[in-house]
Order: sequence, then structure tokens, then C-alpha cells
Amino acid sequence: MNVANYELVEKFARKHARARSSLDTWRNVTLEAKWKSFNDVKKTFRAADLYGSCVIFDIGGNNFRLIAKINYETELVSIRAVMTHAKYDEDKWKKDC
Repeated sequence: MNVANYELVEKFARKHARARSSLDTWRNVTLEAKWKSFNDVKKTFRAADLYGSCVIFDIGGNNFRLIAKINYETELVSIRAVMTHAKYDEDKWKKDC
């Protein structure tokens, strides 16, 4: 898969350094993936969830969330947001999904 908008991750990781390692692992695994459906995503990341048109990834032992839209045909994962669990619970991200 290709990953778009990774600059959102870089910006987030500058403020939340303890997320860096887990986000880098997510990126490396995602770049190697050949997902054709959400079921394939779940096989790779068991804690991933689907909300509308977005996939929610638990990052760093459930401390952070990465929200992405995936186009399986073009093999593009477009990062929409990266946030702490507390920000995620505010549900503001949902309007994009």
C-alpha cells in the first residue's frame, strides 16, 4: 500500500514522542501490505475498526488513534488524523468519515 499525508504523523510525533515507534511500525507494516478489503486490514491489525468510510487504527497500546481512508483499488491509505485517545473520544473526527 502507499501512504498519503504522512506529514500528519510527523507533526503528531513531534508533540507525542512516545508514539513515534508505534507509528513507524504501523507505517512499515502498511507499506508492505496488499490489502484488498477491510477484512485484510483486520488480519494485519486485529484492533482496527471501521466507521463510515474510515478505518480507525489503535496505536501504541490503545493510547493513540490513526484515522485513515483506504482506496483498495488504487492501494492508497490516506491518513486523515492522528490523535490521543482523549481527543478521539471527543468524536470530532467522525464528520470526515
